[in-house]
Amino acid sequence: MKILFKGHDFKYETEATVKLFISGRFEFLFDETDADGDFVSSQIRKGKKYTYLFAVCSLNGKYARKSLKIANEDADEKNCEHEICRLIYLCLGKLTGINPPWGLLTGIRPVRKMTELIEKGYDKADCFNLLKTRYMTSERRLELAYKTAENQIPLLKTADSDSISIYISIPFCPTRCSYCSFVSHSLDSARKLIPDYIRCLCREIEILGRIVRDMNFKIDTVYFGGGTPTSIDAVQLDTLMKTLAENIDISKVREYNVEAGRADTITYDKLSVIKKNGAGRISVNPQTLNDKVLENIGRMHTAQDTVNAYKMARELGFDNINMDLIAGLPGDTYESFADTLDRVMELDPESITVHTLTIKRSASLYGEDNSRLFAQSMTADMVNRSMDILPENGWHPYYLYRQKNTLENLENIGFAKKGAESLYNIFIMDETQIILGAGCAASTKLIEPNGKITRIHNYKFPYEYINRFDELMKKKELIYKIYGEK
Repeated sequence: MKILFKGHDFKYETEATVKLFISGRFEFLFDETDADGDFVSSQIRKGKKYTYLFAVCSLNGKYARKSLKIANEDADEKNCEHEICRLIYLCLGKLTGINPPWGLLTGIRPVRKMTELIEKGYDKADCFNLLKTRYMTSERRLELAYKTAENQIPLLKTADSDSISIYISIPFCPTRCSYCSFVSHSLDSARKLIPDYIRCLCREIEILGRIVRDMNFKIDTVYFGGGTPTSIDAVQLDTLMKTLAENIDISKVREYNVEAGRADTITYDKLSVIKKNGAGRISVNPQTLNDKVLENIGRMHTAQDTVNAYKMARELGFDNINMDLIAGLPGDTYESFADTLDRVMELDPESITVHTLTIKRSASLYGEDNSRLFAQSMTADMVNRSMDILPENGWHPYYLYRQKNTLENLENIGFAKKGAESLYNIFIMDETQIILGAGCAASTKLIEPNGKITRIHNYKFPYEYINRFDELMKKKELIYKIYGEK
């Protein structure tokens, strides 16, 4: 499909708006408004008193047109961008019959809009009215955003101004799931790199330890993510966790997370290492408890393996366990998803995270159909089921984020029992806490005194991380430039 622009270059938001209705790849043309076939065209023209905005969309031989005039004094760039996208949204909604649940809210963090209004003193009705008017967000998603914001705000206020989080990346998995878009590497292809990777990661943790001491940072939360951290063996995991404790004072952390993840990587020895080294929160992630669906996505374990891993963790004394589910997996049905949800609730983990399947170009499920509408599936019913049943049984939404190319333009929701909310998950979504990242594809997020966010990205691939390690570590000097040695 062609996307045409004339009189403006609002490419990013225009593309995000079109993707609410149409998947695939796009051709972008500037200073043009005429095209054949399927296209989205928008134009801004400024007159003496008014600025005129136009949108024309063509899909499967049908057309929709919308226009608007704005007084020049109100036609600033931000307002024009929003109104152009709104016109396109209305045209495509008419042509497709699709009503995106989040409306024009295309960003990753829709809850922040609600939080900002609450903190300005608006009541619930005013929050809903403002967001519904400007973004055409559905009542159901506004309710979800409000409940999530209500749970987040008190927890955000508990973070000290000098507290930070540590993220440690172990980017390996036994196999690569068909839906996966993370920078993760199967053990078959990366096994020979693991010893050197562990060695370099330990060195980076030592360097971060020096920075933490020099900056007088206080560690609030620690998160081992991936990949699947338990893909490495128990001795290697023990080495990493000991290196962390030896170089960084984690004695006062409020939360220490390790994504144990896939059942086919979880062993008694690894769980014992995690427990012994002080991590109190782990994830045991089934994604689904349907064996056929597990096979479809390339998992090499059964649903019972996940249940056994969960029970093993309980026997070892873990009292804060998260379980991840994915709505919309290939071959899954509403009935199957509901069964998985019920069985996970029976296990009674402290938190349950419900992801919506996201198909990105790096995932093997990604297709090349460039002009098709997103398939209308049962995914929304699956997510809505979780939104209904989990709060009724004591798990409440506490963090939420969205991704591009998510089925039915839905979201990922973290539900938790009161007191079991993951602080790290909240902080990383709110972007108000410094996060120091170590390891392949990890990102260090620096919050500057003026509120500006600066990121230092580690190399994506293990061989690059290993071979260019010294060069990479020079990037960390930016931390000193921003904060100065204390």
